[in-house]
Amino acid sequence: MGTRERIIDAAEQSIHEHGIAGATTKRIAQRAGCSEALLYKHFSSKETLFLAVLLERMPALAPALALLRDRAGQGDVAADLTAFAVTAVDFYTSVAPVASGMMADPSLMAGFRAMLAERRSGPHLPVLALAELLRDEQRAGRIDAGLDAVAAASMLLGACFHRASMSSFVDLPGETGEWAETLVATLLRR
Repeated sequence: MGTRERIIDAAEQSIHEHGIAGATTKRIAQRAGCSEALLYKHFSSKETLFLAVLLERMPALAPALALLRDRAGQGDVAADLTAFAVTAVDFYTSVAPVASGMMADPSLMAGFRAMLAERRSGPHLPVLALAELLRDEQRAGRIDAGLDAVAAASMLLGACFHRASMSSFVDLPGETGEWAETLVATLLRR
């Protein structure tokens, strides 16, 4: 494993053990077995290091969206959206420690927002991608043409985010798969 990967692993472990505030560059460098100076040779800021943790170590929604895209116009739309919803809940659950820590630190959040703007990235993109997939299914006549695709995508991903957030506080009733199936059935009801 190269130095960069060791640093990302150390950052991820530090975040999970100590939260964002406790995941200091000193602690990360110690855990990675390198100096803080070496850490900054690989990452220009703490924000870029945390972004690398999010992008490289956390499950992503992009593969699940790609699978939906590949299945557009075929298979069972409800089943595919249900599987996507389960993946989204898992994604939001895994990124919660990093995301909530960033949101709690104004300077870290400002830096992260700037990086997202510079990269033209952000949490709104999966909503837009899902909305486009829903429009494809509408054009194929597989879901209600009157459905507002952006609102439906926002509701689906918002509900997934909410379930992931609530699971941090309480044990939720029912399995995530059953919950997702009910969510999708409600969303697609004609």
